[in-house]
Amino acid sequence: MLEVNDLKVAYRSRTIIEKLTLSPIAPGQLVSLLGPNGTGKSTLLNQLLGQMLSITADRAQTTRHRIQGVLSRPHAQLILVDSPGYQTQRINPLNKILNRTAQSVGQQADVVVLVTEAGRWRRQDEEILGWLKGDAPVIVALNKIDQLRNVNEVLPLIAQVHEAHPGLAAIVPICARNGQGIEALLDAIEANLPEGEAIYGEDELTDRPERFFAAEIIREKLFRLLGEELPYESTVVIDRFEEEGNLRRIAATIIVERRAHKPIVLGQGGERIKRIASEARQDMERMFDGKVFLTLWVQVRSGWAKDAAHLRSYGYE
Repeated sequence: MLEVNDLKVAYRSRTIIEKLTLSPIAPGQLVSLLGPNGTGKSTLLNQLLGQMLSITADRAQTTRHRIQGVLSRPHAQLILVDSPGYQTQRINPLNKILNRTAQSVGQQADVVVLVTEAGRWRRQDEEILGWLKGDAPVIVALNKIDQLRNVNEVLPLIAQVHEAHPGLAAIVPICARNGQGIEALLDAIEANLPEGEAIYGEDELTDRPERFFAAEIIREKLFRLLGEELPYESTVVIDRFEEEGNLRRIAATIIVERRAHKPIVLGQGGERIKRIASEARQDMERMFDGKVFLTLWVQVRSGWAKDAAHLRSYGYE
């Protein structure tokens, strides 16, 4: 059983990870959320936890890291793990790392929840079922039933999936956005989860530090406010994270691929980056329950998404 305490990782003079503690994961705890891009895995994680933990945006592989949330219920404690969307349409070193992360999350699970769309069954769904190994029960969550004209339209797909994969533990129609079917999904997860002792306190929510979520919140605002204007190859690095009582002073750099991308982020007269910083700061203050001073810069680093050393330095493994 692996346990990590106060891990610090640095690249040259920059601290990338500081004071990271990972509690041991006992058998019967880990529930992995897998699925293709855009099926609502992160929205589902947030709905299950009752608060925003994983960022969401209308961009492929918005989730780039393993996001763990703890849900304590009367008769079970679930360690829910969000994962990057599995995709094979565009492959570069970054995408390969994200696909490997998704596969690793799935193969370590005690229960797998394959999140897909209620209106269709895709090739990627079959691929994911194909590379899952071990005896972990697999539950299919047919998400976005609110987009069907009639909820009964999902019945033929349930029959189709059940006939093709009779070994599935359950098939549950849900709407992660409004919570429909969530209790049925939780009941199915609990029914298939092996016995294990709770390893987190009832008030603990995640194993990720605030520094990590600061970067994620900035990246979400970047994607949401700029949409398709900003190319996929952008990321956020936290340069400084200091706590003074209930105050946090945070400095971060938005990394882009090309010089032409920098003015897109800055906007005319710096209007866009000011809005990104303002909205990110407000979300951080809600999440951290304290005052935040946030400073943002933009830096051009050509080819970072194709360079293994850069990817490692930004926390992509």
